[in-house]
Amino acid sequence: MPTDYERVRSAILYLAERAPEQPSLEDVAEHVGLSPSHFQRVFTRWAGVSPKRYVQYLSAVEAKRLLRESQPVLDTAFEVGLSGSGRLHDLMVTVEAMTPGEYARGGEGVSIVYGVHESPFGPCLIALTDRGVCALRFSDDPDAADAVAALAVEWPRADVRRDDGGTAEVVDRIFGSLDADEPLSLALKGTNFQLRVWEALLSVPEHALISYSDLAARIGEPRATRAVASAVGANPVAYVIPCHRVLRST
Repeated sequence: MPTDYERVRSAILYLAERAPEQPSLEDVAEHVGLSPSHFQRVFTRWAGVSPKRYVQYLSAVEAKRLLRESQPVLDTAFEVGLSGSGRLHDLMVTVEAMTPGEYARGGEGVSIVYGVHESPFGPCLIALTDRGVCALRFSDDPDAADAVAALAVEWPRADVRRDDGGTAEVVDRIFGSLDADEPLSLALKGTNFQLRVWEALLSVPEHALISYSDLAARIGEPRATRAVASAVGANPVAYVIPCHRVLRST
């Protein structure tokens, strides 16, 4: 029997494919094998919005409206977040770059502990250094074998070991509620440009959206929209750095 997560995932794919047709609640519920009322509750609990609202998010008109509404909030967030003490966005996250030497040496001398855990979005791998979270990847595999392999490729010379118990608390903080008195630290491997993009993303408030072009302008690179999109795609800690809040402007 499919889990609630699997049903919601199937529903999201179904809605994404058929958004222009505006599928009914009954159609989607039938697709995932639930009654309409049960499906409405399950989808809203996992996705945070109703199925109807999710379809609206998928439409270009709705996306443009949300982008316009987000601008005043974004203006304030960027002014405070990017010029403040380094504590960024509502989850209280601090960012520290891995050193160029660590980057060039493939992580030689760096100790990384990782764990595989269940999350609201399925199995995930989280990896930690002594300075913070360096990777958060989601997988369809219960053992997250693809994410483990990607970690090994990214850090070929690091001392990597698995410790689910040692990483469980951080996963609970990320998907629960973070203690505002104890910021979540990220130790990220990326270029200076990527780090600027990721820090800017952290200043996009919850429920606000931003376009790639506006994000490029926010970091002072208005003509670098493609490079910004590439940096967003290279985000090593999905969900914590909210790349899901970036939309195309058209």
